[in-house]
Amino acid sequence: MASGASLTLGVPPHRLWARRPGIYEDEKGRTWVTVVVRLSPSQRARSRASPGGTHEPEPSVTVHMWQMPVHPQEPVSPSQLTLSRLPLVWQLYSGRRYRAMDSRLWEIVSHGQIDSTEELVLTELPPGND
Repeated sequence: MASGASLTLGVPPHRLWARRPGIYEDEKGRTWVTVVVRLSPSQRARSRASPGGTHEPEPSVTVHMWQMPVHPQEPVSPSQLTLSRLPLVWQLYSGRRYRAMDSRLWEIVSHGQIDSTEELVLTELPPGND
């Protein structure tokens, strides 16, 4: 298999807790580092271009996380973590989805391995996708 190819792994983490901004820990004590956070273009710009368009949802968020060790550091206070748009806790919900502490749903876009690094890619779903 070519270097850099994505391989499918077993079950993704059951729970991810924020330990520091951009760093999560799973139930096995492994750390997951947020390496890319991508906002999709706002629907607002698209609806302005279409006649009568009034639907203006928040832009969706896609998060790429890699499972990798990090230097031990003291966890930060929850108030320091709430500045991020990312959840404080993700809980595996059903099928290929996580439910965040704030009840937002996140779909698992992919869970694989690139070279020796495990990767998890999540996309925030619009409200009403229970």
